[in-house]
Amino acid sequence: MKSIYVSDALRVAALRMKKTFLLALAIAAWASCLAILNAHATPNIPPPPQRQAILITDVSLHTVSGPVISNGRMLIDQGRIVAIGSATEVATPLGAQVISMRGKHIYPGLIGANTALGLVEVESVRGTIDTSETGVINPNARALVAVNADSELIPVARANGVLAALSVPRGSATGLVAGTSALLQLDGWNFEEMGLIPEVGLHIALPTMRLNAALFPSLSPARLDDIQRMTAQRLKILEDAFEAANAYAKARASDAATPVDSRWEAMLPVVAGKRPVFMQADELPQIRYALGLAERFGFSLIIVGGMDSWRIAALLKERQVPVIIGGVYRLPMRRGDDTDAPFRLAAQLYEAGVRFCIARSGSEFDAATERNLPFEAAAAAAHGLPRDEALKAITLYPAQILGAADRLGSLEVGKLASFFVTNGDPLDIRTKVERIYIQGRELELSDRHDPVSFSWST
Repeated sequence: MKSIYVSDALRVAALRMKKTFLLALAIAAWASCLAILNAHATPNIPPPPQRQAILITDVSLHTVSGPVISNGRMLIDQGRIVAIGSATEVATPLGAQVISMRGKHIYPGLIGANTALGLVEVESVRGTIDTSETGVINPNARALVAVNADSELIPVARANGVLAALSVPRGSATGLVAGTSALLQLDGWNFEEMGLIPEVGLHIALPTMRLNAALFPSLSPARLDDIQRMTAQRLKILEDAFEAANAYAKARASDAATPVDSRWEAMLPVVAGKRPVFMQADELPQIRYALGLAERFGFSLIIVGGMDSWRIAALLKERQVPVIIGGVYRLPMRRGDDTDAPFRLAAQLYEAGVRFCIARSGSEFDAATERNLPFEAAAAAAHGLPRDEALKAITLYPAQILGAADRLGSLEVGKLASFFVTNGDPLDIRTKVERIYIQGRELELSDRHDPVSFSWST
């Protein structure tokens, strides 16, 4: 009997130890989750709206849309530029805060026209990636509502002058229509505050169309035929989607009682010509297909990527189709291309009179290095693009293409006071960004790429 009691006591003690261990494990896991959340939440607090007028004096103002104003003055109030000019043209208003920036340079905020900012945090952690939806046709997916305003990648980008970005949904492995992008100012408590233009355009990722036997020597003719047939089927699905959207628009216009379909409802602005379609197209066949599709369905087209766009530049100029160059630092697309072909693309489009801007690839990997945008423009400038055009290609031109030229892209009266202060040319990697302002509010320069200024406390 005594041995039975001892056995029961041991069993009870073991059970208590198990519960204590599980409780300790749960507490440790909870603490670990809190540490991870704190580690991935930026400590930079958005400042309040501008309440006092600010007059910046003794500074070189690079307006981008006009000449550089040496020893200039810029008055900003309520988040916008109120006056800009020389020392004799801009008076000091009563009650304004006067800031002398002698020897410094002011540039309008750079615009990343093809990014995954706000939609991805750690590329290798699937739970931090929200760039795409399942399915093939998702025009109703909205990038804005998925944006993480606390992303650590946002301070990293703006620390080098990138103050606005187009957050772009991505097609899945089998997806075609990815959804609508949002133009963000890179500061705000939440996505509502960050959204300058909540819905910019519809994004479509075309399948590759370079499917000849020379590119795939290891594939059997039957397998290559299967791939070509699958590509044709996917393009047919895309065309059917536009047909369905057009039919839906006509049905809704003729009968308000027509049942609402969220997918085709999201395409009504595209069908009406009020919202552009961004077509991811690098290959010449892709670009030709995109032009044909736009002509057939009457939508406004913007080419993204555009590696082969120089080969068809005359037609792009004639159709007034702009190109968002998806990165300058990349490899040539064909074995026989010159090694510097990607670097010369911007200069070729400029010489052909095609509207363009310079962006990056927009991949999940590139989101962490969006701060390198000015160096993409610098590479284009080193290969034939005039330097002032290279600066416009990451400021004024993306603002024009994205429909935000009334607010961003240059230093002009009436535009948002979103700019950065440097000690030199931002296209020079040696230049340091010393101060940044978004809508007249100075933001803290602190990010995880700068261990000196970043607060690592949790």
